[in-house]
Amino acid sequence: MRMVDLIAKKRDGHALTKDEINYMINGYTKEEIPDYQMSAMAMALYFQEMTTEERVALTMAMVESGDQVDLSDIEGIKVDKHSTGGVGDTTTLILAPLVASVGVPVAKMSGRGLGHTGGTIDKLESIEGFQVELTAEKFNQLVNDQKVAVIGQSGNLTPADKKLYGLRDVTATVNSIPLIASSIMSKKIASGADAIVLDVKTGSGAFMKELDDAKQLAKAMVDIGNGAGRNTIAVISDMNQPLGYAVGNALEIKEAIDTLRGQGPEDLYELCLTLGSQMVLLAKKADSLEEAREKLEESIASGKAIEKFKAFITSQGGDATVVDQPEKLPKAKHVFEVKAQKSGYVREIIADEIGTSASMLGAGRLTKDSVIDLAVGVVLQKKIGEVVNKGDVIVRIYSNQENVEEVEERIQQAYSITDQKVSVQPLIYDIIN
Repeated sequence: MRMVDLIAKKRDGHALTKDEINYMINGYTKEEIPDYQMSAMAMALYFQEMTTEERVALTMAMVESGDQVDLSDIEGIKVDKHSTGGVGDTTTLILAPLVASVGVPVAKMSGRGLGHTGGTIDKLESIEGFQVELTAEKFNQLVNDQKVAVIGQSGNLTPADKKLYGLRDVTATVNSIPLIASSIMSKKIASGADAIVLDVKTGSGAFMKELDDAKQLAKAMVDIGNGAGRNTIAVISDMNQPLGYAVGNALEIKEAIDTLRGQGPEDLYELCLTLGSQMVLLAKKADSLEEAREKLEESIASGKAIEKFKAFITSQGGDATVVDQPEKLPKAKHVFEVKAQKSGYVREIIADEIGTSASMLGAGRLTKDSVIDLAVGVVLQKKIGEVVNKGDVIVRIYSNQENVEEVEERIQQAYSITDQKVSVQPLIYDIIN
């Protein structure tokens, strides 16, 4: 078997076999196949696409290129949730304790952030003492005891994907549906989940700006998951404005606490119930989505969900008193108000610009070695469709810098206010299973 023949085969639009894909991925991981040949293959895949069978084979070859997490010691059906990213996406912080509170085991492996704010791990480290470095044995024990644990990504998971992604980034082949889908799903499958719920974002703050592209990606990932023996569904949700109000690590922890008490932003609450209901159903803890949702709503209303959050924090060494005393979370020195420059209705909030504003304050990383300021960020006061009067506060900036003029200007540019009443986009566009 020769790589040049496989490149020619795919270039001409033919499907690769499982053995050919395994040969290609194994050879590239072991550096027996050079970058220039894999670059040619990535471009051929970009133009010629892949069948579902090819996508499954590619995903599993990447899974098998490194370590795989063994969750077999954990009782029950382990359901993982993955979001394709966005601005103010606090769902994991809420969903992990929420679905655990109704008996679904959540064994979550999360990463650190690169971009607007920190990842789930960074946000949890806003809580004093919280530990994300756990042994596999301790991790499994916590999930069996508490039904929930979150650990930092470690080990040698999907090295083929890491190598291939780095190549795609410099060869203009990142925006390939089969390559994106296999990259995401390889990490989820290697993480040991039995079933997977995907939150695929679309809109100005998402990787997939167009709804049709988001639907293609969602279907591709669902097909791969099911083809690999993992029960998988995808929810396509809106990211034309930040989710919830808070963008920033400690600020998002506070918003997660409010939501687990039933007092959070309506859109964040609704999305968590939608995703959580799917997780409960896949874990076979309910016979229908309606029953699953009722269980989650009851858990929030009764206080079970917030108590599970406290137990989760305590079990991983964190100070759970922050749940009742959120003022203990890291706090910025300064709060600045950004005010509306005209009256009307909020027509648009460019989510990426809000995320960049938070990053400029220090809430996110520009490189993987950057140090995050856990206290800073922005909190929206007005969202799309809402009425504003000139001089109303539209955003509050939480900063440890005294000069935030550039951030204020960027936020003003992100907001568009019109005289005409504005219709709001749906939160959930589609569910693919």
